[in-house]
Amino acid sequence: MTVLRALKKMFGKSEAEQLAPSPIAPSPAAIGPTEGDQRPHNAKKSVPASTPVQDQHTHIESAKVEQPKAERPRRERAPKPPVIAWKPEDFVVEPQEGKTRFHDFNLSPELMHAIHDLGFPYCTPIQAEVLGFTLAGKDAIGRAQTGTGKTAAFLISIITQLEQTPPPKERYMGEPRALIIAPTRELVVQIAKDAASLTKYTGLNVMTFVGGMDFDKQLKQLEARHCDILVATPGRLLDFNQRGEVHLDMVEVMVLDEADRMLDMGFIPQVRQIIRQTPHKGERQTLLFSATFTEDVMNLAKQWTTDPAIVEIEAENVASEMVEQHIYAVAAADKYKLLYNLVTENNWERVMVFANRKDEVRRIEERLVRDGVNAAQLSGDVPQHKRIKTLEGFREGKIRVLVATDVAGRGIHIDGISHVINFTLPEVPDDYVHRIGRTGRAGASGVSISFAGEDDSYQLPSIEALLGRKISCETPPTELLKPVVRKSAQPL
Repeated sequence: MTVLRALKKMFGKSEAEQLAPSPIAPSPAAIGPTEGDQRPHNAKKSVPASTPVQDQHTHIESAKVEQPKAERPRRERAPKPPVIAWKPEDFVVEPQEGKTRFHDFNLSPELMHAIHDLGFPYCTPIQAEVLGFTLAGKDAIGRAQTGTGKTAAFLISIITQLEQTPPPKERYMGEPRALIIAPTRELVVQIAKDAASLTKYTGLNVMTFVGGMDFDKQLKQLEARHCDILVATPGRLLDFNQRGEVHLDMVEVMVLDEADRMLDMGFIPQVRQIIRQTPHKGERQTLLFSATFTEDVMNLAKQWTTDPAIVEIEAENVASEMVEQHIYAVAAADKYKLLYNLVTENNWERVMVFANRKDEVRRIEERLVRDGVNAAQLSGDVPQHKRIKTLEGFREGKIRVLVATDVAGRGIHIDGISHVINFTLPEVPDDYVHRIGRTGRAGASGVSISFAGEDDSYQLPSIEALLGRKISCETPPTELLKPVVRKSAQPL
């Protein structure tokens, strides 16, 4: 019997079994295992039994499966454009009297390639002077405002130094070779952006540490790769250093940007702690930049530098010739009406307004929003995540008017700002130059308008003395002083 059952399973049913009325029979596809592999009677089988109709369907489906599928024609990819290797001969700048070319310095092809991409044919005055000293290894102190090209000057110096000196074979991820300290988050981000553009062909890694951002996220980027150039605010850098995540004993070049502003903001004790962790000043190159050379700034420079070259760019060369400057004599009670009507009547789309105090900034922004103008504020009270969102909205044109303090406004580099309005004249003349430098950038024209009232007009003579010229004072047209009709701001 056992042999008969095996034969039946191997060759199918007998004629008698085919005529039997049993409704269910095993199909060829569901033939069970041989006797040695049979399961217990009540065990579930891996393939269920099927009806004869199902069996036919199974045969049809298997036939379909067995048929070779027609191959689809492969979509041919468009050929990639050939990569043309950049050559130094591609960057040609004719010598011009009174101007210094980057070709006049011994810069690497990788760095020259990046400079070519950025479209820098000639050095700015501070770049020409600073590079002459720093590329020779000297320390330097520079007096210059933002917008003069000082950032590129110290970055080119750093990159050249790091390219010429190979890194130690053994070093931790958190051991930067160059350190740049700046007072504000916005300035740090801008410096890092410029550094990324200049290092893109060199293989050097740029990292940023700023307060108000996720600490662990910044730590992860530090753990992922070696840090060559570190740009940081003093407080956050100290956090990393005190936790043992960053070691500063391999710093070859240190830059202190806007030293006067760091003094004003009370950062010098933190900066001193940081500098103590770096090599002795005789073993590192130190560059210090400041908008002013006060006695305090010069004392710091004496402590932290060795026989530095002193480079000064006069203020009259800083105030861009592309900026048209106006001053309106206006009563304090009429300043807001003048601001609102200037913006709305002229349909200005990207305006920056400066005020001296945080409470002034808040009140101006709140009134503009109440009166239907898409405005936002930027001050030290605004959380970092909101500051980033605000700057992006302003850059994208979603925010029409950005109201800021001097500290928050420093380091903002946004192209396309058509007008800068000084709602109150700055108490420090150098801040005037910083403010109007937010417009007239990248070769574009710009306009600055200052409101001079009874409370702040006394600042005007010192501003004019700094600029070396008079600015005509005008009376605003009557239609620009009309009352403001209240509206509701449209949602972004």
